[in-house]
Amino acid sequence: MKTTEYSAVDRSVAVLCRVVLWLSTAVIFVILVANTVLRYATGSSVQWANEVPELLFPWLVMAGVVLASLQGAHIATTFLMEAVSGRARRITATLSWLVVAGLYFTLAVATFRMLDVVHDEKSPILQVPGSITYACVMVGMALLGLLAAQSAWRAWFMQVQPSDSVGDQVPTAHW
Repeated sequence: MKTTEYSAVDRSVAVLCRVVLWLSTAVIFVILVANTVLRYATGSSVQWANEVPELLFPWLVMAGVVLASLQGAHIATTFLMEAVSGRARRITATLSWLVVAGLYFTLAVATFRMLDVVHDEKSPILQVPGSITYACVMVGMALLGLLAAQSAWRAWFMQVQPSDSVGDQVPTAHW
């Protein structure tokens, strides 16, 4: 279900993800440009300049994944929702979103349990623990779970609308 109304949760998640996207992109860009200029100007480079983008890139990607979910930009299969109507649609949507939320929260908890294991892995130069990179997966899964739970809530309390016939919703081929 895609809605144009955004709740405080939606806005908060969007702001958080946009901040992570902008900061990580800006830092990666500045470091790579500075290192490239330094390499061409002096023939040398900063050793840690390759490591920081590797550490920030997963955060950038996960923030983008969460934002795409918030905006309904992920691929969805909707044939089941289009095949049912009324109360069945509301129940199906709610149960589906609850399953999705449960899976995301399960992944967040599993990632949290792995943080101790990967914490001992350090990046070669900066010695940043591997748990920093894994934490982005945990945070991303938790945010996706939160958004899915909110979608379940919306699906349960949405107005039941009479569905159009499924044939009217299928676009015709353009050949």
